[in-house]
Amino acid sequence: MGSTVGRSSSADVRTRRLTWDDSPVPDVQSTPQDSAFIRATRGLPVPHTPVWYMRQAGRSLPEYRALRAGVGMLESCMTPDVVVEITMQPVRRYGVDAAIFFSDIVLPLKAVGVDLDIKPGVGPVVASPVRTLEDVAAIPDLTPEHVPFITESVQRLVAELGGTPLIGFAGAPFTVASYLVEGGPSKEHARTKAMMFGAPEVWDALMSKIAGIAAAYLSVQVSAGASAVQLFDSWAGACTPEDYATYVQPYSARVLSAAGELGVPRIHFGVNTGSLLPLMAEAGADVVGVDWRTPLGTAIPAVGDRAVQGNLDPTLVFAPTSVMTSRAAAIVEAGRAARGHVFNLGHGVIPDTDPGQLEELTRFVQSIPVS
Repeated sequence: MGSTVGRSSSADVRTRRLTWDDSPVPDVQSTPQDSAFIRATRGLPVPHTPVWYMRQAGRSLPEYRALRAGVGMLESCMTPDVVVEITMQPVRRYGVDAAIFFSDIVLPLKAVGVDLDIKPGVGPVVASPVRTLEDVAAIPDLTPEHVPFITESVQRLVAELGGTPLIGFAGAPFTVASYLVEGGPSKEHARTKAMMFGAPEVWDALMSKIAGIAAAYLSVQVSAGASAVQLFDSWAGACTPEDYATYVQPYSARVLSAAGELGVPRIHFGVNTGSLLPLMAEAGADVVGVDWRTPLGTAIPAVGDRAVQGNLDPTLVFAPTSVMTSRAAAIVEAGRAARGHVFNLGHGVIPDTDPGQLEELTRFVQSIPVS
């Protein structure tokens, strides 16, 4: 199988791959920088296509459900013992090539004092939605002192993960702004767009505030040892390309630019964003996440000289294993045309997913010879 914690060896290395860079594939993964995941994000030769899954640490795992029983989401995210254990669970079970830090995109807002909660079956709910410049001004900027539990959790995870990289993450300004303006999840984003179009000065202030918080949050994670970061823009697909370019991209670009100064690979992912991929790439990502609706053959030319991540339909894990692996093989093959390819689902793991299927999928992708 592919490299995982505690079992990297020269036997893990299959056919060497030479891409635009002629650096040899390392025979032994000793640090996160040597890992297949980090090398793929940088367009370097890899021993196998690296695999991880969005929401790999979550409700699909019985050990996760047992640990979270009776414990609120935000409380879990602010308790290092819980964060470390949940983040490690899929690494142990699946042997994935990267861990994703267990947290939530609204946690930084909670940490700076915004009155919000994550309600089961609903999602983030904000007590007093943002409407005015005064509401924006009342939100403090984030400093490391707001999130000492994040620093502790990341440091402990990095020590336990060894050569397996840890991905830090933050919510992109548009998605986080939508929660703050709507007061919770929304399908239409009507209030969000009303502010975007009708109160541009408030919109600019809010998006700038969130961009600063997201950049600071990523900096805390990288300073503590995270090897890469991902910016999640779950709701960006609600925008037309023109509106995205005007009202969204500049603020995501600020976050990604600040993250670029940290020296780690940056992944930018959005949902239903096929028409936005060139703009998302231009925002500054090293790797563009592609959701399952857009074939990699279409996405790769759209993002230019960048790596891609994705993009198996999450529902295919409910299909027969042979169907799932056949589709995965096609995605790996398509990914060879990119500067680098990280295999993932095209969105998060569905809660009812059979963990056994993800184990099969991980082993299968890692076993495909690299040519």
